[in-house]
Amino acid sequence: MTSTIDGLVSGLSTSALISSLMQVEAAPQNLLKSKVTKQQTALTAYQGLNTKLAALETAAQNMQKLSTWRSVAPSSTSTSVTASATSSNSNQTGSVTFDVTQLATTQVSTVDAASPTTQIVKNNVQNLTVTVGGVATQVDVSADRTITGVAAAINNSGTGVKATLVTDSAGKTIMQLTGPKAGAANSFTITGLDTGYAMAPITAAADAKIKVGGATAGAYEVSSPTNTFTNLIQGTSITVSKVESGVTVGAETDVAAISNMMKALVEAANSALSEVKTKSASSTSTTGGKTTVTGGPLSGDYMVKQVADKILSSVSTGLDGYGSLSKFGVQLSRDGKLTFDEAKFKSAYTADPAALKTAASGFAAKVEKIADDQQTNVTNVVTSRTSVIKTLNDQISAWDIRLSSRQAALQKQFASLETSMGKMQSQSQWLAGQISSLG
Repeated sequence: MTSTIDGLVSGLSTSALISSLMQVEAAPQNLLKSKVTKQQTALTAYQGLNTKLAALETAAQNMQKLSTWRSVAPSSTSTSVTASATSSNSNQTGSVTFDVTQLATTQVSTVDAASPTTQIVKNNVQNLTVTVGGVATQVDVSADRTITGVAAAINNSGTGVKATLVTDSAGKTIMQLTGPKAGAANSFTITGLDTGYAMAPITAAADAKIKVGGATAGAYEVSSPTNTFTNLIQGTSITVSKVESGVTVGAETDVAAISNMMKALVEAANSALSEVKTKSASSTSTTGGKTTVTGGPLSGDYMVKQVADKILSSVSTGLDGYGSLSKFGVQLSRDGKLTFDEAKFKSAYTADPAALKTAASGFAAKVEKIADDQQTNVTNVVTSRTSVIKTLNDQISAWDIRLSSRQAALQKQFASLETSMGKMQSQSQWLAGQISSLG
């Protein structure tokens, strides 16, 4: 690369001259960069709109889901029995009264010894057999047959049985054994312990049990390995925490949850409308008494205008066979947005659940198609803009090479000029010296 030293001979600021010349040379590249900035701003705006449309499509799909219309709100007459809804397409409404007759428990047993070093397995026994739920596992205790060693071996056996050593008030060492889970199927046994060190029970493994129907002929009992029952009312999970009688659990349609889905759909539609309005709006600025109007990144785009028009028309046109959406609380405001009246929606559901489901789902289906179609259109624009930006950036990169070469050429020219002027100056000084010597 050619280097220059400003004004070495000529006194000119060659760096400044080259910089000025390069600014002129770079004008086409700067124009390309401005185009990229404008295209990128528009691209970002289109991508933002697409995000809003995707959210709108999701909200519309959620409104149509069977699980939405089968949402339930469980209740319980007892503070020790909780009821909660599970996500299901087959949720049922109704109620059931039952007695909690037994809670689920985990087996707890103990083995006691005189001290931590007491041997509780005979020397000729290599393995203990730990059986959990009918599955037997051989546990090697040959390395340490003391109660401490046996506890460690059980904890490392992978059976899920946990052994804890406790010293009681009499100074004895107690190995407390706890099963892996609650429920009768998770009971365990340990064979191979020496005589006198057999397990003693504290708590048996048992299922939770509830009885429906009391003493009637049609009464029945339901059990669960945990304290949670999921098969009494479809879609409702019931958890018990104490034995008691006369508990009633019910499940009613959760109209509030359905209403919230419609509210979310309206909010998603308004969010998309706001995006169109904001990115299409023009701004004004005044400089030196001159007012300039600048359009937004999406202003003037007919396709973007269609997004708003179609969303609004989905409400204004109503539904065939149903009429105005205002019947279930959805309508247009004067400022071009959707409004939602939750009380009106709930009232419409109470009056005719089936009719409301058909109408609300029909509206959601219209919105879903609009959102999907417009996403396709916007995605095509995004793809096109991305391609344009790539082409422009490729051109800018080509200009980088061209400008670098041009700058090097200018530096070489000015360096050559300085060299030539230096030679001329030397010759002038020599001639002046010769003339002076003649005098």
